[in-house]
Amino acid sequence: MQAAILPFSAGWQWINDGMRLFRRQPMAMFFWSLVTGLLISLTYIIPLFGQMALIAAMPSLTFIVLNACRNIENGRQIMPGMWLEPLRDTQARKGLFRLGLAYLAACLLGGFAATVPFLDTLMAAVDAEGQIDAQALAQAVQGPFITFGIIYVLISALFWHAPALMGWHGIKMSQALFFSMVACWRNKWPFLLYGASWGGIFFAMQFLDGILTGIGLSEGVAQLVMTPVNLLVAAVLYCSFYPTYMSVFGNNYRQEIAANGAH
Repeated sequence: MQAAILPFSAGWQWINDGMRLFRRQPMAMFFWSLVTGLLISLTYIIPLFGQMALIAAMPSLTFIVLNACRNIENGRQIMPGMWLEPLRDTQARKGLFRLGLAYLAACLLGGFAATVPFLDTLMAAVDAEGQIDAQALAQAVQGPFITFGIIYVLISALFWHAPALMGWHGIKMSQALFFSMVACWRNKWPFLLYGASWGGIFFAMQFLDGILTGIGLSEGVAQLVMTPVNLLVAAVLYCSFYPTYMSVFGNNYRQEIAANGAH
């Protein structure tokens, strides 16, 4: 698998391409954003295990949305029965399941590695009677959060392209993780712009929420106004996953399609 090397500006282009895909079928992608948000909310019903299940499901969810974007790109109208169509392939489903377990294990190991060096500081926030000093705890968790953030960048690079590489190309998980890491490293500057741009967009969303409450709207009304906006932004985010793959590995994918069509 040959990964293309893209210019720095590609990071913003991915977002523009995601917006373009969203505009072609906004209701379908808005629906997916709503379903994903609902799934995230449902995980809180079963603390810890619900979040673990969601993490393990992320590669499958990513593959579903990548296929939806591919259908939109190809001019196919997304129908309700098409969402789970990508998982009907037994090989792809089993591969994505294994990838999900590997992703969960990587996140757990990353969290463990980020927490252990700061255990003494974290324990110091709890007195002998078991009472928690909220201010001390807030300061103590900064180190683990920053450390995990750095580790998670590496985890994300490993798994970013892996669902598509396994689901569309049938590549072994170890190879998919390696190719994904290499591709992300070769395009680290576009991904830096991509991540910074989305960070700025989400910061702007928080700022807008603050403005709404600042002009006198209650938190409930502000949330009611912001919910569809947040869902729309999330839908564009999901749509932007597809161009990050196609611009890097798209030539390989098109060549395989052409070769299969020739047989």
